[in-house]
Amino acid sequence: MTDAPRDHEEETLGATHDAQNPAEKDPSDWVTGDEPMTAPQRSYIDTLAREAGEEITADLTKAEASEQIERLQQETGRSNG
Repeated sequence: MTDAPRDHEEETLGATHDAQNPAEKDPSDWVTGDEPMTAPQRSYIDTLAREAGEEITADLTKAEASEQIERLQQETGRSNG
């Protein structure tokens, strides 16, 4: 391993090269978006739907669940933004 200066940009982990946060990728672009929602998503949607007084179908995909979570967070006032 050398301490020589680097003349070219290398791939890095844990950093982004632009202002867009890769964790905020559109759910419709997810590679695994069509898989069934995860257990944590299911649990959180259940909590949010109860707070919002809504019933949500239980057969959502990961992408659909993410979209419902965002919508329900807005409706219940639990959103981060």
